[in-house]
Amino acid sequence: MKSVLDRTTQRHNRPVLPAFVTSRVERYYRERVQETWGGGHIMRGRIAGPDALHLSSNDYLAIARHPDIIDSMAGTLRENGNGLLMSGIFLHGDCPQLRFESRLATFMRAEAGVLCQSGYAANTGLLQSIASAQTPVYVDMMAHMSLWEGIRSAGAVPVAFRHNDVAHLEQQIGRYGQGVVLVDSVYSTTGGVCRLVEIADVCERHACVFVVDESHSLGTHGPRGAGLVAELGLESRVAFRTASLAKAFAGRAGFITCPVDFQEYFKFESNPAIFSSTLLPHEISGLDATLSVIEAADGRRARLTASAAWLRQRLTELGYNLNGSQSQIIALEAGTEQRTIVLRDALESRGIFGSVFCAPATARNRALMRLSVHAGLSDMQVEKIASVCRDIRSEVELDKWASTRRLGDELSSRRRKRETMDENTAVTA
Repeated sequence: MKSVLDRTTQRHNRPVLPAFVTSRVERYYRERVQETWGGGHIMRGRIAGPDALHLSSNDYLAIARHPDIIDSMAGTLRENGNGLLMSGIFLHGDCPQLRFESRLATFMRAEAGVLCQSGYAANTGLLQSIASAQTPVYVDMMAHMSLWEGIRSAGAVPVAFRHNDVAHLEQQIGRYGQGVVLVDSVYSTTGGVCRLVEIADVCERHACVFVVDESHSLGTHGPRGAGLVAELGLESRVAFRTASLAKAFAGRAGFITCPVDFQEYFKFESNPAIFSSTLLPHEISGLDATLSVIEAADGRRARLTASAAWLRQRLTELGYNLNGSQSQIIALEAGTEQRTIVLRDALESRGIFGSVFCAPATARNRALMRLSVHAGLSDMQVEKIASVCRDIRSEVELDKWASTRRLGDELSSRRRKRETMDENTAVTA
């Protein structure tokens, strides 16, 4: 730790920070870098070679380099440069951003929508605009951090419910009363899918505002990629849908679907909307071109779905506990950060590069490698991923992972339940 700081001081004249700041910085280097990571860094493994398989990108449909998108962005940049740099509250009339808001809302089968600087800004701004200190906000324990941050910025009361546990949600609402319910349609850590229909039923019974973050389902699920809410026909039962457009849309923005009268209210109530500049012209034109590509991408969606399903099945057969993944996101939960470093190195040494997730993105000692499947993978490449995961099981000590033990316990529990049912059936017969 000291050598890192010494190198910094040799190059720059640094301001002197007080102890309440430096103690936190020093604790990070001591507890995480030195004691937990052994002087290395959990996020910095090998440098990927030209033949590496990159499973760390959220570009699920593999369209980030699509020529229609690039041409649209390049043409707008040449014509308009960076445009007018100002807050979105000044936009009115016929302008590209407002036209795109309307087009994307129509695509998602919503009455209106608001374009934001990011998915994080969309979630924090929305919660700030609909919740207050008097509002209980019910949030799935695995919901994205931006939703939790939105609760905090609104000064609202967070009430967590167990992951995908509809009964526990209803129990919490019964205890604390009417409020806002927050979920992800597809959970970014494990790839699990939310029980949207059942939660919509609970929200209706208790007159709660239902908010669904569709960051990892917009573009990949639903009719022409309109999302999981649209696929399930829940458009009128979900009050607000949010999304990061840095996933399947391969851009940099966020979006909120909303009633038409809420659209203007949000722009003059949400701090991120008021105090941030609008997206740049070439970003808007790129997103508009991306929407056209996504609307026509049924083949890519089918390819993504098939590849992810095959890989999930194969990894499950190999003994990996995928924690209920039903999507293009596949998590290998090694547990401790030390075990996750071993897993990272085993995969990367064989040309497989995923994303490390650890605290605070996961619970303590539930660190993992996330593999994001995308439509550009060939059959041979998907098979290579499975083969590598087969070959490294002893090296990473798969049998010693806590997630593997949990899987064994779950399978034993299911077996006992089946045996009990069979015995009861036999007695009845």
